[in-house]
Amino acid sequence: MSTVSAATREHRTTIRSLARKKRRGERIAMLTAYDFTFARIFDAAGIDVLLVGDSLGNVVQGRDTTLPVTLDETVYHTRMVARGAARALVVADMPFGSYQVCAEDAVRAAVRLVKEGGAHAVKLEGGQGVREAIARICAAGIPVMGHVGLTPQSIHQMGGFRVQGRGEEGRKRVLADARAVEEAGAFSVVLEGMPAPLAAELTASLRIPTIGIGAGVDCDGQVLVMHDMLGLSDWTPSFVKQYANLGALASKAARAFAEEVAEAKFPADEHTYR
Repeated sequence: MSTVSAATREHRTTIRSLARKKRRGERIAMLTAYDFTFARIFDAAGIDVLLVGDSLGNVVQGRDTTLPVTLDETVYHTRMVARGAARALVVADMPFGSYQVCAEDAVRAAVRLVKEGGAHAVKLEGGQGVREAIARICAAGIPVMGHVGLTPQSIHQMGGFRVQGRGEEGRKRVLADARAVEEAGAFSVVLEGMPAPLAAELTASLRIPTIGIGAGVDCDGQVLVMHDMLGLSDWTPSFVKQYANLGALASKAARAFAEEVAEAKFPADEHTYR
């Protein structure tokens, strides 16, 4: 039986309710979603935030990085997720190229994600370098979630998926990035791929909620890619906990179907229109 109360499920998550959670010491649960079906399932389960991540490039499109994902594709997937979310806050990732050139581009892209996609907020990567973009999007009335530390859209500049914030210089850089994001008006910030003590320091010093991924247990919330959590990925990072193995179950079901078709056992009489 679910431990999430009916009252909790009926309450629409907002940026203000997430801020209250931080003040009360209540943890925030965030999962990625890319379609109506899983958005509906996660929403009913009591997940606070559904992220339409640019990770769709990896887990949906089969690409090596998130970089090729387009704004049109993100709008499309956000629209499906928004239809399935009755309670959760829907956050859409801003894909690479949609906000890096200038703040005007960033605002236009964010508006599309809200107006056409139905997102309640957008997320973008970076710290001090995207301060203006965050401020301009917020000024347009669109909530922004930041993302500092390991930022996958900067994979080539970082030389791969490397932990960020190690050493005093690294620590100072990540701290400055997170504070810049908060000062620019972001309502929350994802802390990815950094030492747990640094994430704990940021969580204690920032007024806005922190959402960790590979950043230890002391963040205000945690996020996972749904395919990793459900056992639908061929490979998962070391920090991921797999809560189910749906890949094996789906494979078993598909094999059983194929065998019954080959043996003319499906469809049986009860599965045939009369």
